[in-house]
Amino acid sequence: MWCPSATLSVWANAWLAGFAAPDDVLDALSHWAPRHSVTAYDSVAAGRTGLPWPDLDDAGAVSLLQTLRTAVGPQQVPAIGVALPVPGDVRGLPAGTQFQRDAVATGEAIVVTRDQSTSVGLVPDFEYHDTQEDSDFDPEPAALSWTVYSAAGTPHTEYVDLGEAEYALRSAVRSAADALGALRVGSTGVDVDDPRALVEQVLETGRHHRAPDHAPTRALRVLENAAQVDAIITVSSGLMPIGLQSSSEVQIASDALRPLTGVVRTARLAALNAILRSAWLR
Repeated sequence: MWCPSATLSVWANAWLAGFAAPDDVLDALSHWAPRHSVTAYDSVAAGRTGLPWPDLDDAGAVSLLQTLRTAVGPQQVPAIGVALPVPGDVRGLPAGTQFQRDAVATGEAIVVTRDQSTSVGLVPDFEYHDTQEDSDFDPEPAALSWTVYSAAGTPHTEYVDLGEAEYALRSAVRSAADALGALRVGSTGVDVDDPRALVEQVLETGRHHRAPDHAPTRALRVLENAAQVDAIITVSSGLMPIGLQSSSEVQIASDALRPLTGVVRTARLAALNAILRSAWLR
């Protein structure tokens, strides 16, 4: 359930609150790509962050940290937030902006709010080495570039209680497990010995990402459970066409899983917000 925006937000926030060193932030980011760069999308964003303008040469990872520090300013409150937008759910993003459109296309973003009328947004984009089209392996990212956008302000987002999110997620775990179990029963003759082993493989890819030490145990548990549900959704979606006997069965299974993605996203946002706030409550 980790993504570059989640990693940068919680670790940069911990650094600004005095719970992490700059090297801790850079080490956490290195799990996503060996190189990071940052550029301003517009002159206003450059003015709010100290990035060069109109020179668009990429600045490195250290400049990324300085960009965030400048954008936050002198306030001693959690000014960094995370957005996980999808079409139809763009909570926390300014409407009708290029920032919103690029964030939706990527599925994630960071919002840094200095005051009610001044904010900037960051959207990551992976860069890859040229690879052969017939390669059997997914290419490793060569770099991660961050684009900084100006925003007149960000809309108010409804507070989601972590306990409520955890309760909803617990119900989602049962629903997702039932869906996976149905696929296993219906997959006779399919070359899948144990769908749960596939779920474990998906989960393993995210286990090298970690949170700052100040992160509340409950928030980490919610993130872990969200990752489990998300992995089940991913595996089930891939197995449906071969594990079910008819298109109607596939549609029924898809309809059962679809609401779970929204529950996962809400729970993840609640957990990340709890981690961000916890750095400023000590």
